[in-house]
Order: sequence, then C-alpha cells, then structure tokens
Amino acid sequence: MVVLHTQASTSEIKHKKNRRKLAKKPARTAPAEGAEDQEMVETSPSTSEQPASGSQQPENSAENWDDDFMIDTDQAAPSQSAAPAIPIPPHRMTPLKKDWVNIFSPLTEMLQLQVRMNVQRKCVEIRTSKHTKDIGAIQKGADFVKAYALGFDVNDSIALLRLDDLYLDSFEIKDVKTLHGEHLSRAIGRIAGQDGKTKFTIENASRTRIVLADTKIHILGSFQNIKIARDAIVSLILGSPPGKVYAGLRTVSARMRQRAI
Repeated sequence: MVVLHTQASTSEIKHKKNRRKLAKKPARTAPAEGAEDQEMVETSPSTSEQPASGSQQPENSAENWDDDFMIDTDQAAPSQSAAPAIPIPPHRMTPLKKDWVNIFSPLTEMLQLQVRMNVQRKCVEIRTSKHTKDIGAIQKGADFVKAYALGFDVNDSIALLRLDDLYLDSFEIKDVKTLHGEHLSRAIGRIAGQDGKTKFTIENASRTRIVLADTKIHILGSFQNIKIARDAIVSLILGSPPGKVYAGLRTVSARMRQRAI
C-alpha cells in the first residue's frame, strides 16, 4: 500500500508541474480586427489548393513527359532531312561560278532538288523538295557536285546522274609508294606523259576519266574500269616504263571488246 501511494503522488506532482509551465507561457496578443480576416483569406486558398495540387501531380507529370517526347521528335526531324553541304576548294570557286548554270540545271530538272551556292562558307547545299521522287536523289546530286569539285568536267560529272554504275575513286601516290623530291615529280610525270599522252591513253583504254591533282589521283568510271586504270597507274608509280603499260592496256582493251561482243 505504501508503494502505490508513492506512485500516485509522483504522478500528481508531474501534472502540477505541467500546469505551472503552461501557466508561465506568455499569452498571445489579440490581433486586430482586419488582421484576422486577412489571415483567413490567405490560409483558406492554400489549404484548399494542397489536396488539389497533390491529386494533379501525376497527370501533370505525364503531360510534361509527353511534351518532352514531342519536342525531341520535332528536333530530330530536321536533322534527318538536313541539306548536305559539299565543300568546294578555293581554286574551284571561280570555275563553279562560271559553270553554275550548267551545274544547278540538271540537279533541279532531272532530280527535282533545291540547290544553292554558299559563297561565304565555300560550299554547295542540296536538299529535297516536294517534287523529289527518287530516294537517292540527294546522294546522286552530292556525288555530281563532289566530282566537279575534284576537277572533273561538267559533262563527265553529269554521267553520275544518268548512270547508276559509276563511282569515284581517289588515292595518293604515297599510298602506293613513299616518294620524295625528284622521285615524286618523276612519278607524276610518268602518269601524265608528254602533253598528257599517257593519261589520255589510260582513259581511252579503260573508259574512265582521270584527274591528277598534285599527288592525289581521282578516277571516275565503273568498278571494273576503275580497277584497270588504277592498276596501270600503280605500275607507272612503281617505275614501269610507259611502253610496257601500253602493251598491258592493249590486251585488256581487246578482252573488253570481246566480252562486249
């Protein structure tokens, strides 16, 4: 009985202490009459908007995700139909301006493409239009302009638009053999020949077109004809005399005529 009495007394003492602490707290000052109305007005919308905003969060997140997805697709669309820019070397800008009518007319009439020459960037830009029907029209137009930029004639480059089995092949003399100084100049002289005789002979025998641009060599033709011309040029670079190369070209041209018959 004594233990129970002591526990009850301790609990009563705690309640009394709590009451004293509550009594010591400072009393709140009464707000003005207009202040209560302002607080009610400010607190009432916030309390009413919290559950509504919480309920709309998943819907807004889904809508934002859809908007982001749509923006990404719209940004990716122009990149697919972006106009390729074919760079033009500085020494080919003047011939390009002179032959511009002969260059853009087949692109616009035959392939139904839109073409413009950007003088500041020194390039030619091509893109499709509503009237373009061929899927590979842009690639054909880019190859045509690239062939002209490499140094081929306009009439030879137009063949890329009319025929499907024509290609461009480019390589350098150092890819075949590393030559320097006079050895390099003599190799270029063997390929060109006196007044371009050797080059013309290779072109006529292999039915290709060849451009010598310093140490770079560009060949335009079909796959088999490019191989014939490249083999002849490689043999000249390695030091074979032109007479031996001519003999090989005669045999190859004779075989080509027999196959054609």
